[in-house]
Amino acid sequence: MFAQVLSAAPYGIEARLVEVQCDVGPGLPGFAIVGLPEKEVSEARERVRSAIRNIGLTFPQLRITANLAPADLKKEGAGFDLALAVALLVATGQVAAEKTRDAVFLGELALDGGLRPVRGALSMALAAREAGVGRAIVAVPSAGEAALVDELAVYPVASLSETVAFLRGEQVISATPRTVPEEEPGDWIDLALVRGQEHARRALEIAAAGAHHVVMVGPPGAGKSLLAKCLPGVLPPLAFDEALEVTRIHSVAGLLSPDRPLLRRRPFRSPHHTVSYAGMVGGGHGIPSPGEITLAHNGVLFLDELPEFDRKVLEALRQPLEDRRITVVRAGTAVTFPASFMLVGAMNPCPCGHLGDPLRPCRCRPHEVVGYRKRLSGPFLDRVDLFVQVPRLTREELLGEGGGEPSGAVRRRVAAAREAQQSRFTGPTRTNAEIGPREVRRTCRIGPEAKALLGRAVDHFALTGRGYVRTLKVALTIADLAGAATIGPEHLAEALQYRAFPEEVA
Repeated sequence: MFAQVLSAAPYGIEARLVEVQCDVGPGLPGFAIVGLPEKEVSEARERVRSAIRNIGLTFPQLRITANLAPADLKKEGAGFDLALAVALLVATGQVAAEKTRDAVFLGELALDGGLRPVRGALSMALAAREAGVGRAIVAVPSAGEAALVDELAVYPVASLSETVAFLRGEQVISATPRTVPEEEPGDWIDLALVRGQEHARRALEIAAAGAHHVVMVGPPGAGKSLLAKCLPGVLPPLAFDEALEVTRIHSVAGLLSPDRPLLRRRPFRSPHHTVSYAGMVGGGHGIPSPGEITLAHNGVLFLDELPEFDRKVLEALRQPLEDRRITVVRAGTAVTFPASFMLVGAMNPCPCGHLGDPLRPCRCRPHEVVGYRKRLSGPFLDRVDLFVQVPRLTREELLGEGGGEPSGAVRRRVAAAREAQQSRFTGPTRTNAEIGPREVRRTCRIGPEAKALLGRAVDHFALTGRGYVRTLKVALTIADLAGAATIGPEHLAEALQYRAFPEEVA
């Protein structure tokens, strides 16, 4: 007696369909699962056995062999439980085989037959649709997420017994409708609460408008962390395709709540400086899982106390900052994750934090300052677009009653600049920060006056080729904020204010 049903397995943030084949025949009673299963998959035999018995169906006292094909693909997680149980019931004649065709089964079984959600339901639903599968039978908590995929009927089931009744035609279950939730009201800190720091506020507006990387340098208590936490409030809302990308990532990582099947807010990730290499870029046992830079995709990665991060961790960011993706390679496995994020760093000018402070003298020795600066390499800093000095607040700024411009007003200007960029570019490029050298030549055209200014800046700041290109990108964003069609000398001059040579800032 042989049966076959479909399931799926996450692979990175993608997914692959898996054929769950079950053979029941004579021999010593036993239940073997083959096809390169990890431990949690092999343990499914106990969950399947108990679930079938506890819902009152017959578990055969025969030799059972389940194969997960393709056999050379590692299988992880408990999402195959439902498919294994259904395949076994079909092989023993308790469910008709024709009822399981054109369907993919996703769900983790409890011992009493209940069903629990699985990671990566959205990715697996997309894989099913691309393969031409018409139905997905999933655990209730995962139904809203899977139903985001159009042209796929998603049927929510709460238990194995409900699944069997549905397949036998004894119970009618309606497909989950595709619901796209509205953007949730933000709970971010308003920029109006930030006292002073007009120069830094302007830099954050430019960074938000063009998705540029920014590093803030200043003494403790100047407002660097507060400014960074205000940034999500001025970023434009996620487009639907961006929201799907973010949702897929968080679903695979197990961070998606069933109550919010689609994430509409831009991520804001702020890992502690003790984060490991694998925690930052991705990794883990078996198939690599997303790290912080991928969880921040289409959002913000805030690194407070930047020099305190491990040097190896920071150097690992160099390629993602440039390519906006990262490939994590493990033994026999290579997974590419998206990593298009805005890097926001905050740091002190020296270990004690008061170098250059007019009120509090620096207590650091020269070699300590040099050692502190060397924690950030030149190639890493060369990938940063804007360097911002955040000085100590004056007495008048601290005691003043009035605040700055609210986030809503800044957000409207940022949204208008982003719309200008989207109308300029075609394909996957959405922001000025993402364009390559070829697009820079085409879009960043400057006049003779601006070119002369840029030439003097190349000598003064010792700009590298990368620094030259990044300066033009920032100037283009400033022009977009001003509503200008071309880059003028005033836009380039402002961009150069934020292009202090890294050694002078660090």
